[in-house]
Amino acid sequence: MDKVLEMRAITKQFPRVLANDQVDFDLKHGEIHALVGENGSGKSTLMNILYGLYQSDGGEIFVRGKQVQVTEPRVAIDLKIGMVFQHFMLVEPLTVAENIVLGSELRKGPFLDSKRAIQEVEELSRQYGLKIDPQAKVADLSVGLQQRVEILKALYRGAEILILDEPTAVLTPQEVEDLFKVLRTLRARGTSIVFITHKIKEVLTLSDRVSVLRRGKKVGTKATSETNEQDLAEMMVGRVVLLNVNKEPARPGPEVLKIDKLSVKDQFGQVKVNEVDLSVRSGEVLGIAGVEGNGQSELVEAIAGLRKTAGGKIFLSDQDITDWSPLKIREAGFGYVPEDRHRRGLVLDYSVADNLILGLHGKNPFVKHSLWRDDRAISENAEHVIEQYDIRPPVASQHARSLSGGNQQKIVVGREFTRDPRLLICAQPTRGVDVGAIEFIHQQVITQRDHGAAVLLVSAELDEILSLSDRIAVMYDGQIVSVMSVDEVTEHKLGFLMLGGRLEDYEAGEVTSHAKED
Repeated sequence: MDKVLEMRAITKQFPRVLANDQVDFDLKHGEIHALVGENGSGKSTLMNILYGLYQSDGGEIFVRGKQVQVTEPRVAIDLKIGMVFQHFMLVEPLTVAENIVLGSELRKGPFLDSKRAIQEVEELSRQYGLKIDPQAKVADLSVGLQQRVEILKALYRGAEILILDEPTAVLTPQEVEDLFKVLRTLRARGTSIVFITHKIKEVLTLSDRVSVLRRGKKVGTKATSETNEQDLAEMMVGRVVLLNVNKEPARPGPEVLKIDKLSVKDQFGQVKVNEVDLSVRSGEVLGIAGVEGNGQSELVEAIAGLRKTAGGKIFLSDQDITDWSPLKIREAGFGYVPEDRHRRGLVLDYSVADNLILGLHGKNPFVKHSLWRDDRAISENAEHVIEQYDIRPPVASQHARSLSGGNQQKIVVGREFTRDPRLLICAQPTRGVDVGAIEFIHQQVITQRDHGAAVLLVSAELDEILSLSDRIAVMYDGQIVSVMSVDEVTEHKLGFLMLGGRLEDYEAGEVTSHAKED
């Protein structure tokens, strides 16, 4: 295959951080080339340089054999380079068609030619097998379909080189499968794809080649067929990585969380949690498995005091905490890692140090005489957590916004875990986090369990649920359809229940062929 892209000796320096250090990268015509590395390894920076969002401090870029200067995204688009970001750049009140043609509008006089725009989007979606309603409002679409809109936007602008930055970070397993089908179709049509990810299994499933970055340097490039999960993990982290969690059998104690006939509505008044009963004991991890959108988010938010209940009760060690304020619940010994770190976990324009005391900022030891900040205590706390949780760069004064997604997640996890909570809720705790950080966070979850915390884990990653949980509850259509010991569970069984199958049908052997598929 001919090379459509070469990046030679790319260097990029930020204050106190050498993000890219003489990095070489190339892309062949009609291939999927995975770019992997730890959070903060420089992979997103490298692609942001290619797309014109950053300017390199050194190095050369060649597109289709011709040296180019990509000074801004418009230049990249003219070179037929498109990029789909982890956090989508869509205007939610607009339709699919309006978003796709935005900036390249088809006009009829001073107005948008809506009819022609719809026709062109329909033709484009047919051409690439990306089914979508061009007249649907983006705000009404699932995350997977919103991503499809972003891909169509790039293709509409003629992209032949497509960069996807952590494209599966917020997708359900079903949406991931759909995305991979789309990417394989694009590859077959000659599109060259850079797939930025931290998920090694996805790399092995999808890509033709894989390049590994570590701390700004390229470690190597391999044909995917010639490597494996452990090999790539070691290249990414620079050491042997435990891909499976080491844990002793749980020793559950008294009941810490009890949910009795709990019902919760969403913002539109629809019942999303329907009379759920659930309990978590000290010294155990209860995992909730389910396809996203089946009530897990609303359940967790109700427990955390972020959403009013519509019926039922929530008890923390026999104390009724139903509809308590989030602050009061935290003060009662509650730790919470939210699924959306930007909305619920961080203040992005605050420093790392200030984010590490959120919810505790008015408490000892972070205030003096109940009035003044104790900057020394705040700084010492930040240094401790930064070191313990390997937050990079290790600069307490840096704004959280400037850190990679994985390091932002480490701030949230570090803050919540170091509080020694009685009840710890972890909602998607490793979303967007690299393999080394996943290993660390998983071990920390088990440490919390072993220290007596009751842990409620919600995750779309079945591997994570199966590795960490002592018991597993399956949630479907707002209800808990089964609670099982982890020893009773297989992936097939779990998948069957998550798709709405009944436990009695599974045990009777009445399992559909779809549910049996890997």
